[in-house]
Amino acid sequence: MKKPISHDHSHDGIDRRGFLECMAWVGTGIIYSFSGGILRSQTIGETAPPNAAGQSTDFTFVQISDSHIGFNRPPNKDVTATFKEAVDKINAMPQPPDFIIHTGDLSHLSKPSEFDTVDQVLKSAKTSQIFYVPGEHDVLTDTKDFLERYGKNAKGDGWYSFDHKGVHFIGLVNVVNLKAGGLGLLGPEQLEWLKNDVANLSTSTPIVVFAHIPLWAVYPDWGWGTDDGMQAISYLRRFGSVSVLNGHIHQIMQKVEGNITFHTALATAFPQPRPGKASGPGPIKDVPPDKLRSMLGYATVNYVQGKHPLAVIDSTLAGTPPDKESDPEVKIDNFTFTPKTLTIHPGETVTWINRDDVPHKVVSVDKKFASQALDTDQKFSHTFTDAGTYKYYCSIHPRMTGTIVVK
Repeated sequence: MKKPISHDHSHDGIDRRGFLECMAWVGTGIIYSFSGGILRSQTIGETAPPNAAGQSTDFTFVQISDSHIGFNRPPNKDVTATFKEAVDKINAMPQPPDFIIHTGDLSHLSKPSEFDTVDQVLKSAKTSQIFYVPGEHDVLTDTKDFLERYGKNAKGDGWYSFDHKGVHFIGLVNVVNLKAGGLGLLGPEQLEWLKNDVANLSTSTPIVVFAHIPLWAVYPDWGWGTDDGMQAISYLRRFGSVSVLNGHIHQIMQKVEGNITFHTALATAFPQPRPGKASGPGPIKDVPPDKLRSMLGYATVNYVQGKHPLAVIDSTLAGTPPDKESDPEVKIDNFTFTPKTLTIHPGETVTWINRDDVPHKVVSVDKKFASQALDTDQKFSHTFTDAGTYKYYCSIHPRMTGTIVVK
């Protein structure tokens, strides 16, 4: 690990109303930029610059994930080639990113030769710094080899933080000492370090957290979540802007809880199924060769300060529009939830959008989920991982009720 970049520059927090508007399931690399404390993003390969809205950009960085160098089975027998394509797109950006973040599973079997290939490909990347966190495939034996290459200045099993132009970045490790039947795990030592790391930061400091396995419960039946992830998040709720970037599930999914935005990126190697849509989370094998790059795409996700919704624009390596399913949606209008009862499958995400001229709060009767007060055109999303019947209401106008049936 090279010495983290550190600058002293004042920024405001991202507006609490900022959120990711929808869920897509394609993506290999995301370009993030900060402008005045506002996190924006666009896909690698998008023609519009990060500051297309007319605002200056303080800095830009790129997230890539799940290279799985060494994997050589369907649907992608040449993962090095698609990894190189992602790097080529980074190099084609009008302005080089300040740095790249790789959110884990660089290798497939933790072999030195696989790490050598990763290093060789990334050597051509036009950036001054690359930050890493391990995936479970990078530490199949222990963390020694990974840390010697990528985490020399890190703490414990590879966690660390750094500051860049007023933004505080935190790299976490949740792929070590995993328990039977459990999910990702941070552990008490790392959690205590995290608590201390942010203790003296101003609440206006923008926070970006990155780790391999999602910190939130995407789909626990497939191990897509972190057992103690919410404890980590509890240390961050006081900040005005928190963005959590993960990999592992090889698809883009987004969730918003108040001022905290969760985002997962797809792989550069192979696609995986949407939660609960297959017998397991393994690679989608029956992808025709001419369709592979249409499933290894990239997405634009833009933060815009104020009440503007965030746009998610999906593109693919093949240059064709990606196939994607829309999230189930509940409209709030005229003091009514429509539809009043919505039936979905486990793993699907429901989005509520307020079309009323007054605020509403979506609250689960059994306290399993709750939104912030939603002003006009604001949205709230929640992923339902378990089958069951979930009754909810508006805690401001309690006569408004609705039901989500998951089966």
